[in-house]
Amino acid sequence: MDPIADMIIRIKNAGESRKDTVAFPYSNLKASICKTLLDSGYIKSLVIKGKIAKSIEVGLIYNGKFPKIQGVKRLSKPSRRLYKASSDLRPVKRGYGSLIMSTPKGIMVGEHARKSKVGGEALFEIW
Repeated sequence: MDPIADMIIRIKNAGESRKDTVAFPYSNLKASICKTLLDSGYIKSLVIKGKIAKSIEVGLIYNGKFPKIQGVKRLSKPSRRLYKASSDLRPVKRGYGSLIMSTPKGIMVGEHARKSKVGGEALFEIW
């Protein structure tokens, strides 16, 4: 079971079924990814609930009838890690998508990693 893949597929499926929010179990990595998605404008809100059994609740954005998140593609899997140098970072979907990366400076979008000249593990693409 891949917790990051589970999280991004839950967000995508909730958008396709017209839900306002989606919740999933908490981890520091998932919270960092959600903060990056919030800063990039893919999700509307981020709320961390609970003290003992924490969960993350994410509010979704819609463009009219369609969800903001149309698709996701998991690149680095537990069975195969994919690392990219800053010079290898290219636009996703001709600039309409984003690459989410885990870098030594934290979780960030591929554009910021390229400007910061830092590479890392390519987690997933989102558009």
